[in-house]
Amino acid sequence: MADVSYVPILAQLGDDFFSNREGAAKRCPGNNGLCLGWIADNFTDYLDPLWEHVLLSIVPLAIGFVIATALALFAHRYRIMQPFFLFFVGTLFTIPSIAFYLILLNITGRGFTTAVVVLTAYTQVLIYRNVMIGLQEVPAETVDVAEGMGLTRRQILFRVELPMALPTIFAGLRIAASSTVGIAGFAFFAGAGGLGGEIFSDPAFKGNVVTASVLMILLAAVLELIVLVVQRAFTPWERAVAT
Repeated sequence: MADVSYVPILAQLGDDFFSNREGAAKRCPGNNGLCLGWIADNFTDYLDPLWEHVLLSIVPLAIGFVIATALALFAHRYRIMQPFFLFFVGTLFTIPSIAFYLILLNITGRGFTTAVVVLTAYTQVLIYRNVMIGLQEVPAETVDVAEGMGLTRRQILFRVELPMALPTIFAGLRIAASSTVGIAGFAFFAGAGGLGGEIFSDPAFKGNVVTASVLMILLAAVLELIVLVVQRAFTPWERAVAT
């Protein structure tokens, strides 16, 4: 019965999916299938999947940031909506990723769009929650002072609350970036490619698994570093306090 459950999944992958690394292990008999020479000779085969993975990580992260921030700002203005939005984004995050991909295949079809929808949904709770926490951590006294100076509600939000919430917001964005890189590893179930497809094409060959896995780890680290650099650029006062 366990084998039958994989039939709908395997049917989505295409006839040539498992032939990408056929015979690779035989060309790398030493070191239990982990040969640096094989990795160097075949590294270019991973560049296209790496680029696909980059897009699968950045596009959902950008879209998710816009949507989650908009929801958080709306909930901050109309506080009655906060538990409803939190329940909604939290529910999205609890859906198993492979099941989510396969469900959407019948709605949006195979390809990049389906993967982006799923990955965007997973970013919501991580970003929304941190935006809300950041806004809620702004001291009430600071808001009162701003009101006493004659600032409008909109001015207080964009000149006081959001700037003070930025460190917490960027912390959520960094977590979402790393999480998206990992979940994008299953995007090949939707026909969107990525490094996960390379791993699954020959999971028994260590040279293949290590190469694709290390590239995913490096991509997550680079994205987190980029978010950190942007955070430092947008929060210069944090550096001033540190010094």
